[in-house]
Amino acid sequence: MARKAKRDLTIEQKLARGPIDLPFLALVMLLVAIGLIMVLSASYASAMYNSSAGIDTEGDPLYFFKRQFGFAVLGVIAMYVITKIDYQHFRWMSVFVLGASIVLMLMVFIPYFGRSGGGALRWVKIGPLRFQPSEIAKVGVIMFFSAGLSKRTGQPSPPKKWSKRTFSGRMAARLDRVGLLELVPYGLVLGVVLGIIALQGHMSAMVLVVVAAASVLFAAGVSLGWFAIGGAIVGGALWFIITQTEYMTKRIEIWQDPLSDLQKGGYQPWQSRISIGSGGLLGVGLGNSRQKYSFLPEEHNDYIFSIVCEELGMVGACVIMALFAMLIIRGYWLALHARDRFGTLLVVGITSLTAFQTFFNIGVVTGFLPPTGISLPFFSYGGTALAIQLAEMGMILSVSRQIAAPKAE
Repeated sequence: MARKAKRDLTIEQKLARGPIDLPFLALVMLLVAIGLIMVLSASYASAMYNSSAGIDTEGDPLYFFKRQFGFAVLGVIAMYVITKIDYQHFRWMSVFVLGASIVLMLMVFIPYFGRSGGGALRWVKIGPLRFQPSEIAKVGVIMFFSAGLSKRTGQPSPPKKWSKRTFSGRMAARLDRVGLLELVPYGLVLGVVLGIIALQGHMSAMVLVVVAAASVLFAAGVSLGWFAIGGAIVGGALWFIITQTEYMTKRIEIWQDPLSDLQKGGYQPWQSRISIGSGGLLGVGLGNSRQKYSFLPEEHNDYIFSIVCEELGMVGACVIMALFAMLIIRGYWLALHARDRFGTLLVVGITSLTAFQTFFNIGVVTGFLPPTGISLPFFSYGGTALAIQLAEMGMILSVSRQIAAPKAE
């Protein structure tokens, strides 16, 4: 009977029951475990002295750790459930995820739901949950772009018959010939998402959404010419913002020389460098950081890697960066071996998002990049962000199930 039931399984069911990629899963779980340990080590001082801005910890030194651990458990459960889903269902789900993220981002502007933080109106509070809808928007954009662009064959499409008697028809024919019309729906979606995030004042989320979208477009084989044009436009916009806004100009000056405004904007990056330098080669020991005692702001959040460097030293920091590198490389390996184009694009988008987020955070903490407000995946305090990141890893593992899945009879 068991053999007959196995033969009666559909091809889709057989594919969805393949083994998950254990090396990728092991790297994810290892990074989450180390991240939880570092959140505990970095946060207990500010939690015990109730010195975290805007958060009443009631003097509980385990306040941040317990919340992060709870969301980690929920995230691991979500990751496990998602691995059981045939990733082909993510195609039709992409529209709903993207639509829900847009609605949630608009709720930020409703006084009852919207909450400010980090100088931007980017949080939504629904009951006990407080989260950034832009985190969901990143996934929604990746899913939507992957579902649409997976239909491209890589071969030039047959030209559409546009009327050559009208100016609009001739223009449409030219735009279709250079491939612009194909990109219009994605450009509109990206414009809406970026427009809402811009109104929130959340510039770091805008950067990550653009990176996620660009990585999927690149993997889909979109002409490099459009990347050159897009890069020129983005570069020009950044130059204008930096040079024409006093706030951004000041941030660049502080990034170049934190000592120029040590009492205000330069204080955090300078304290971060002190933390890193204090760790030396082997670190001062786990839990022995001195900078977390109200010297370094955001020590358990965006700047947690500074505490990693201080407590574990250059050796420990390099080990953690190596784990991230192996996770990213393994993700791209899974993308290359995915069963179909949709799986490849989906994994490329999520892996690239993780890679650039890691690069940006470590770059800011070490002073290589100007401050962006981007957190470190699996490490920075933020329960809903951690749960969403683990859900993204579940999507990659879902794709991995069909790499070594049983062959159809």
